[in-house]
Amino acid sequence: MIVLRLTTKEPESNEKMTRRRYLKKSTLENAQRAFFGHSAVAHLTASEYIPTADALGRITAAAVFARISSPSFHCSAMDGIAVRAEDTFGASETRPISLQVNRYQPLDTGDPIPEGMDAVIMIEDVIQIEDGAVSLTAAATPWQHIRMVGEDVVATEMLLPRGHTLRAPDIAVLLACGVQEVEVRRRPRIAVIPTGDELVDASAAMDQLRVTGRIIESNSHLIGNLVREWGGDPVRFPIIPDDPEAIRQAVLKGSSECDAVAINAGSSAGSADYVPEIIAQLGELIVHGVEIMPGKPMSLGVIEGKPVIGVPGYPVSAYVVCDEFLHPLITSLLGIALPQRDTTDVVMGRRTPSRLGSEEYVRVRLGDVDGRRVAIPLSRGASLLNSVVRADGIVRIPSHSEGIEQGESVTVERLCRENQIQNSLLAVGSHDILLDLIADEIRDSHPEISISSAHVGSLAGLTALKRGEAHIAGVHLLDEQTGEYNVSYVNRLFQPGEIALINLAYRQQGLIVLPGNPKNIQTLEDLRREDVVFINRQRGSGTRILLDYELKQCGIGIDQIRGYERELYTHLAVAAAVESGAADAGLGILAVARALGLDFIPVAEERYDLAMKVETLKRPQLVAALSLLQEPSFDSQVAELGGYDLRDTGTRFL
Repeated sequence: MIVLRLTTKEPESNEKMTRRRYLKKSTLENAQRAFFGHSAVAHLTASEYIPTADALGRITAAAVFARISSPSFHCSAMDGIAVRAEDTFGASETRPISLQVNRYQPLDTGDPIPEGMDAVIMIEDVIQIEDGAVSLTAAATPWQHIRMVGEDVVATEMLLPRGHTLRAPDIAVLLACGVQEVEVRRRPRIAVIPTGDELVDASAAMDQLRVTGRIIESNSHLIGNLVREWGGDPVRFPIIPDDPEAIRQAVLKGSSECDAVAINAGSSAGSADYVPEIIAQLGELIVHGVEIMPGKPMSLGVIEGKPVIGVPGYPVSAYVVCDEFLHPLITSLLGIALPQRDTTDVVMGRRTPSRLGSEEYVRVRLGDVDGRRVAIPLSRGASLLNSVVRADGIVRIPSHSEGIEQGESVTVERLCRENQIQNSLLAVGSHDILLDLIADEIRDSHPEISISSAHVGSLAGLTALKRGEAHIAGVHLLDEQTGEYNVSYVNRLFQPGEIALINLAYRQQGLIVLPGNPKNIQTLEDLRREDVVFINRQRGSGTRILLDYELKQCGIGIDQIRGYERELYTHLAVAAAVESGAADAGLGILAVARALGLDFIPVAEERYDLAMKVETLKRPQLVAALSLLQEPSFDSQVAELGGYDLRDTGTRFL
């Protein structure tokens, strides 16, 4: 365990703190052992009594015992009549027995059994005769159809042990047994402290949110809601500037008022990363830097007997660190076991390299393709929180590994349910926002079905389809020789009759430029200009193939275009690059230009098809997705997007 204790006088508020390098980085296992083995971390929160009716999801702090039996009196298990069993002995269909009104008692289910009676006869077996008397054709056995006292629970019986998470049936049985209050663990109070001069609160006015250099502060909401999800009570602090004294005071306040502190950002080794040194000055710095990716720039310590976690500023790093340290901390404070994720073996759909020395967490989409479980890796940047939103699972690449090869079998930690994998359609290839539209629409009529998209380009999508790693490949590949789209590429890669090629739409491709077209870009010829910076799509994408074809037609060499070598993976990413000023132009579809309020210069119309294996056409999920193409609501939504022509939508070209 690495412990750094500083007992020197606290610096004055205006004293500049020195830049701190990482201490010797710990492995994940060693960091967890050092942190959770510390005496300040391994303790429980205090208990409190709350009304049982309000205790759903809370953790019992002590065993709970029944105060009364359930049921607390002998009661009828049926609608019928209560009788003395001996009065019915000898009754049969050939020799029925009649009982007068004073020898039986009508009652409903749950009614107490009258004194002196010991059996219930179902109303269906009772024949009414004159003067209120009844005729019975079968004898009753003693205590038939009677729930006896304590049949479910006997008073003083233990109902629940300590450390139990209270569920709906638990609440019901406690109330039925007279337990009106229950002793539970107090929810751990976790101080969540966001730091950074560049941050602006998410509730700020839109004009503030759009100021260059300002970032919407969302990590504290991420961390706070994770705390709630895991059974804690987050205490969110206002944004603290990158000022050592302000951070120090916030940490002291958090550690004095809460059970633990999570400080977001400022835990790395930069000139404005004050958190590790502040932890060391105020208490003990146990670990600084853990060999995980994302999440390395984190710190762990104890201040005033309270655990403190320095959470990295990048959102995916924050998520990983909270998952590995804050979640088990909360379960430890509550005295419950850390839930373990289900795992499943999958085939990796793409080669996934990794750096030696750090355990990497790769977010993946999952699908069941031709009887094989397939994982498609999502974008891996530490700032790309949407990859966590879209993830169905996590694949861990060990620190000693240089990555995972395509087709290699790996174990994935599931973030979704088993039936979600079985009902998921994997769409790998060129992406189009119509796929997102279909994915949204299908959840209305078929909520069990999901469509998972991976943006790898048209050729890579066909390759994934060939390897059995996708259900659908979105393609828009122009054959320069024939001017035809997609067919020749499919014929080269697959056997005749193996693939169905179904049209999704025709769409307008063109140059996306800033509003008002300040560079006065009119045609592809303008890309030769020294003052024009271009942003490209990745090699193998249909847009890249179209661009190269059009450039060749115009006699423009790729070396004449500034930015040709800069690649992005989606139309939206290209449009965002133009909007942000990172490029003056990029080739993309009209719909995304409209979505971001950009201008558009048409270049060509292209055909965008969905390729799939013929044998999967009868798959129910695929049938449901394709049926949406014929819905009037689909047509109207596409029309609002602009830049699409649905004249052949649903037409099969192969």
